[in-house]
Parts: sequence; structure tokens; C-alpha cells
Amino acid sequence: MAAKLAGGGGSKFQIEQNSEINVTPFVDVMLVLLIIFMVAAPLATVSIHVELPPAVAKPSPNPPKPVYISIQTNGNTFIGDAPTDLASIGDDLRKLVGKRDPSKERIFIRGDQDAMYKDFMGVMNALQDNGFYSVALIGTDTTRPGAS
Repeated sequence: MAAKLAGGGGSKFQIEQNSEINVTPFVDVMLVLLIIFMVAAPLATVSIHVELPPAVAKPSPNPPKPVYISIQTNGNTFIGDAPTDLASIGDDLRKLVGKRDPSKERIFIRGDQDAMYKDFMGVMNALQDNGFYSVALIGTDTTRPGAS
């Protein structure tokens, strides 16, 4: 506890009690502990050589190449670089994904900012009608300078 030696309006010999916390000893103790842990941390490394057994797990297969559908301003639709239309989009996607389950296949849609909403919804409905339920929309990151 600290004491306040001079106060306003009282006698110059009056001693008042100071109720503020003195954090200086706390900071000193914390800095000493920090230094101790920084010095002791490198000592905790293991220096004994051990022959580890080989891994038993089989390597996982590479994920399939992502499927991109692009919608241009004039309504033209592309799967990757190949043009398609709403009537054949399901068959074209099934050829592309092969034997994989279409309901678990993620489809990425890129739409021009001036594309009509009806064209976008037409693609979304065609995907849903053909069993492709996992859809991701791609946009431009406007938070980073120079992103396009």
C-alpha cells in the first residue's frame, strides 16, 4: 500500500491512504518470468536420435480439378473453356466429373458483373435439376489494392 503525503485542503502533515494499485512490481515479476521461460525453452528440445517407423497410411489421392462455369454478359455459358447451353449443361458436367457423385461435386460459378439475373438463375436451376447441389460463387476481392 502506498501513502499520499500531500492533499488538497488538508493539513500539510495529514497522511491519506492511496487506493491505486502499484503495477510496477507486477511488471517486474512478469518480465523476469518471461526471461526465464525464454532461456528455458531451448533446453526442452529433444537431442536423442530415434529411428521412427515408416508411415502406414496410404497417400490420399489428389483432389479433382475444380469445375468452373462462366456466364458472360450476353448470356453465353461455358464449362471451363467449352461453350454449353442450359439444355445440355447437365450432360456436359456429368461427362466432366465422370463416376464421381454429382451431389458432392463442387461447381464454381463465375458471372460477369453485367450478366442478367435470369441467366444466372437459369444456370443455378439447371445445376439443381441435374443433381449438382454444391455451388460456390466466385467474385473479385475488392479489399486488396490492385485485385482484379
